[in-house]
Amino acid sequence: MYLADSRGTRPAVVPDTRPGRRPAAVPSTVLALGAVSLITDVSSEMVTAVLPLYVVAGLGLSPLGFGLLDGINNGVGALVRLAGGHLADRGGRRHKAVAGLGYGLSALCKPLLLFAHTLPVISAVLAADRTGKGLRTAPRDAMISLATVPERRGRAFGVHRAMDTTGALLGPLVAFAVLRATVDGYDAVFAVSGCVAVLGVLVLVLFVPARITPADGAVRPPEAARPTLREAFALLGRPELRRLTVCATLLGLTTVSDSFLYLLLQREGDLPAELFPLLPLGTASVFLLLAVPLGALADRVSRRRLFLAGHGVLLLGYGLVLSPWHGVPAVLAVLVLHGAFYAATDGVLAAATAGVVPDRHQGAGQALVGTGQALARFTCSLAFGAAWSLWGGRTALAATAGALAVSALVAAYVLRPAAAPASDQAVSV
Repeated sequence: MYLADSRGTRPAVVPDTRPGRRPAAVPSTVLALGAVSLITDVSSEMVTAVLPLYVVAGLGLSPLGFGLLDGINNGVGALVRLAGGHLADRGGRRHKAVAGLGYGLSALCKPLLLFAHTLPVISAVLAADRTGKGLRTAPRDAMISLATVPERRGRAFGVHRAMDTTGALLGPLVAFAVLRATVDGYDAVFAVSGCVAVLGVLVLVLFVPARITPADGAVRPPEAARPTLREAFALLGRPELRRLTVCATLLGLTTVSDSFLYLLLQREGDLPAELFPLLPLGTASVFLLLAVPLGALADRVSRRRLFLAGHGVLLLGYGLVLSPWHGVPAVLAVLVLHGAFYAATDGVLAAATAGVVPDRHQGAGQALVGTGQALARFTCSLAFGAAWSLWGGRTALAATAGALAVSALVAAYVLRPAAAPASDQAVSV
């Protein structure tokens, strides 16, 4: 049974059910949003690939200072993610407008990095950029959820994340090429990144529909009242959503950011500094290869179990970093595990969330889970940066790995199958 939601006075559109016809495995809306994410991620990952080396080696910031910046990258957007999801739901399902605002704000921030040479200025620019990301993430995921039938959401999110990751794969390559081809390499990277971000906004405006018709075809009664903020927070009263939010937050507290992991790999593997921007390529390549297969697998088995298994893979990656095994093969093995972790958790968590939230609150529901996870990772970045400064990177990672093991056991108990209702299991949440 699917829950009713508000759609104004417009009648529901029932999908074409003529003989020989069946709903597309991946709706065109998902493909259009995937294209937007692909282009935007080329822009974002160009900056992400060079930012750690730029601020630590170029500007001379300490690991604690970089931890602050990385925390901003992961946490500030969370403060507006709830607002983005709620505004999209409350505006008569105008998810595209809110998402477009977020994409546009991030595009404006990229060229501003040309003038950012101190920690306060860089922090302010990153905060604005992450505000844009926070605004767009929940409405985007809500559009994917609404455009896809429930039993295929894992695959749809997998396809979207695969396209998104293609951009993450291309971004460091472009950054590497720009650094090699120009004298003022960092400034050139920031300038090119801004141009690419503008292209992503144009694709959103031209190819993503203004309103998304729910794909399940169910006729819902019209409701004049728009979703309220109180109703959005009241979603946490739903046991299934509350468990997902608690576990995503708990595991996020023990998830080392990509940038710190790459810095550790570069130092432990004794890689040349100019190869640093290429490290994200390993993660992105594996993510790209596994996102769709694992998304489809999540539709057939428990999405929650796959989410937990992904964190087990991440824990194994931490163990390899801490092991005596060094060199390029060890670095590649860690990157493979890192990419598998993202493929098993990113889109899978969004699909699991969509299955336990009413259509009229898809934006707010996605935002609640995402906000908890993002704030937790913000906290982890600050704590990890401080621990690195005090005790060194290896000790900080060992402590985080131990905490992750405990958190995974607690999450496995909270998300145990016996706690899930039968209707939840029916859609492989």
